Amino acid sequence: MTVKETLNEGLKRAYTFKVTAKELDEKVEEKLKEARPGIEMKGFRKGKVPMALLKKQFGQRMLGEALQEAIDRTVSTHFETSGERPAQQPEIRIANEAEWKEGQDLDVEMSYEALPDIPEPDLKKLKLERLVVKAGESEIEEALKNLAETAQSFEERKKGAKAKEGDQVVIDFVGKVDGEPFDGGAAEDYPLVLGSGSFIPGFEEQLIGVRAGDDVAVRVTFPEEYQAAHLAGKEAVFDVAVKAVKAPKAAEINDDLAGQFGAENLEALKAQIAERLEEEYKGAARAIMKRSVLDQLDEMVKFDLPPSLVEQEAKQIAHQLWHEENPEVKGHDHPEIEPTDEHRRLAERRVRLGLLLAELGRKAEIEVSDSEMTQAIMNQARNYPGQERQFFEFVQKNPQVQQQLRAPIFEDKVIDYITELARVSEKEVSKEALEKALSKLEED
Repeated sequence: MTVKETLNEGLKRAYTFKVTAKELDEKVEEKLKEARPGIEMKGFRKGKVPMALLKKQFGQRMLGEALQEAIDRTVSTHFETSGERPAQQPEIRIANEAEWKEGQDLDVEMSYEALPDIPEPDLKKLKLERLVVKAGESEIEEALKNLAETAQSFEERKKGAKAKEGDQVVIDFVGKVDGEPFDGGAAEDYPLVLGSGSFIPGFEEQLIGVRAGDDVAVRVTFPEEYQAAHLAGKEAVFDVAVKAVKAPKAAEINDDLAGQFGAENLEALKAQIAERLEEEYKGAARAIMKRSVLDQLDEMVKFDLPPSLVEQEAKQIAHQLWHEENPEVKGHDHPEIEPTDEHRRLAERRVRLGLLLAELGRKAEIEVSDSEMTQAIMNQARNYPGQERQFFEFVQKNPQVQQQLRAPIFEDKVIDYITELARVSEKEVSKEALEKALSKLEED
């Protein structure tokens, strides 16, 4: 099949080719012959239905399949012989579809933007600095103090003391809607930490200032999105009896505390904390070094960009930033957000670096393994407790979601590959210096 070029301008390409009636007819015949042995039809034995009848019954469907296969084969052959790769799925249309009749040739038009030739940078010229932060005694002590607070207990306040935020109140309560108790709205000896947000909005705030022995009527309104539909949006009154007011007491920092967190003793717990803190510092330092890699590559390598990819990315950036500036708008039923020149400059950088990293990864034969994908899916599934299985099934059925999970893993592996070839020096800095560098990174 002859493919004729009709446009070659920058990265834009357009071609025409013809799918002949003879080719389609032969393909339909071939498909019907393949299917014939398994076809049963009234009045004929299985596999003995005449071809003319099969063609009348199934010809139109087979014709559509034959046409799609012919187009797919031609497009695939074109990219194999030309060596080009499309930036996005090629746009394909039947030019004479409106007036076409069975038995006529079909004129097909194909257009796309080709991926550019991407120059290969000399990665050994990259100069990178890896910031190293050691966990200091003050950071370890602060982390220990936080752990002690999470392991806190409560002890009764002096008789007559008022409850404060952070205190625990032990209460009996009965909730009523329209004067009638409702299921699940009552409990005895319930330990409630004020400020924990574990009860309906407005409930805990009304218990600040109560004393042991007080009886309080707490008036609240259930949220409109409340999980129990029969209570959603309803006003309720809770009759609350306050039995005790207790103040929080942080656990002592000793071997007993260490045992609560699975450590043999306090020194072992400190070592675990130091290791965890330094892992966090490494993560921050890696983000800073990654930005340096991308900045240097952006300066080092220039090439033409597919306009459609840039415009698509610019629109996504504009849309995302608009929602960040208008957090009250949850849906997407708003006017179209027009990208600015700044959005397009950022889009050009992202597209350029995305194509470059993809090309470096392709040439280095970097792949995301099945186990890495499984781990990524499991990490995401934790955000949906009780629905992990449904999330796995959702991902399996959605290639786009799979790509969204695969892309950052692939990018990180390519960055690791680049840093192995670059000239990397280490610099020990303080936690404050690391935080300052990270803050600057987030501002840029």
